[in-house]
Amino acid sequence: MEEKAIEILKILNDHKYEAFIVGGYVRDTLLNRKTTDIDICTSATPKEILEIFENVVISDMQYGSVVVVHKGVRFDVTTFRKEIKYENNRKPVKIKYIKDLKKDLLRRDFTINTLCMNSKGEILDILNIKKDIDDKVLRTVGNPRYRIKEDSLRILRCIRLATVLDFDIEKKTKYFLSKYGYLLNKLSMDRKKEELDKIFLSRNNEKGRKLLIELNLTNVLNLPKLNNIVLCTDLLGIWCQLEVDDIYPFTKVEKEQMKELRVLLKQDSIDNYSLYKYGLYLCTVYADIKGISKRKLNSDYHNLKITSKKDICVSGGDIIKILNRKPGKYIKDIIEDLEKSILNDKLDNNYEEIKKYILQGNKISECIRFFLGYSGWDSEQLNNEIRENTWLVSEEKKSYLMKSDTKDMWRKALEKLGSKYETWSRFPQVPTLN
Repeated sequence: MEEKAIEILKILNDHKYEAFIVGGYVRDTLLNRKTTDIDICTSATPKEILEIFENVVISDMQYGSVVVVHKGVRFDVTTFRKEIKYENNRKPVKIKYIKDLKKDLLRRDFTINTLCMNSKGEILDILNIKKDIDDKVLRTVGNPRYRIKEDSLRILRCIRLATVLDFDIEKKTKYFLSKYGYLLNKLSMDRKKEELDKIFLSRNNEKGRKLLIELNLTNVLNLPKLNNIVLCTDLLGIWCQLEVDDIYPFTKVEKEQMKELRVLLKQDSIDNYSLYKYGLYLCTVYADIKGISKRKLNSDYHNLKITSKKDICVSGGDIIKILNRKPGKYIKDIIEDLEKSILNDKLDNNYEEIKKYILQGNKISECIRFFLGYSGWDSEQLNNEIRENTWLVSEEKKSYLMKSDTKDMWRKALEKLGSKYETWSRFPQVPTLN
């Protein structure tokens, strides 16, 4: 790819124009990092570029940029320029074409992005900034106050570069990143998410998190939970924990997946039914967050007896015929029971075995408690008695009613109603013992 870019430089040079590879590609070359993102700057104007190359796509003429397609590869080519005026702390609204490479470099964001490569493959350090590369330091070109106010996206871009490259941010630059953090409100959620995605996907994402917190950017970015989540290798797993589905742009599928993952994360472990219900991908994300073996999950998934309802040897129609009943909600309940029973090795996935199981009646998997007794009322009698405070009404959770120890259930229920009923709580549960 570099060879094709060099060819473009040579063609421009042959037409008496200066041309250089500039920015991230040159930086990453020095850092021995692989990259395919090559930007070219030149003294040729967009009009002159159009006259030289046959395959040119008009991309952003307003800012002096076109796309040159050379031997099937697209390259962004931008004319040397000086930005006169910015709007909304984001984009220049007025530029001026220039012929001076150094002046063009002086308008760029960070010093490490000002290195150039000529048509001979030589790296040029026009602004004498290579020390920043050697020291692994990020700083703005010129005064950070102006560079950051010009384009608020540079705040997140700086944090992303520091994270991905594992660079430190120069003290003054860091100060203004925090000072002007509120300007991030002017960015679209799409642009913010794009940069945050790159930060979160980095192997060094813990550094990115620390910087976002240190620079007091979590609130303006609507990420109050950032400090309390488990950073993992999966982007969906991170966004799921941040719970900003309705703030940042996500697809319908992504939102549904995050909803399911949050339910899954409440479980202490992954069994066969969870693997079946939520799928390998979500369970793998679960494993990543919980710090458990992904290899075992992968093996367990591929050993599942069924991976969908279609794998069960009976259908809803079969269940209707077996029971000789009309269609109803019971079909869904039976199929769910069959899924669990098959996956938990309690039932063979065999038509005759399943038929026998259905005809015998489904086993009750939940706990049941019977409260025996009888009370009868005329129409509206009970409502009237409740209004007259004849009955003491208390609301309890299902889990409380299903407790194994029922000895003190009456007393504790009364105690929850307050001190007014303290005396009552001490009465014996069997009145004859009074």
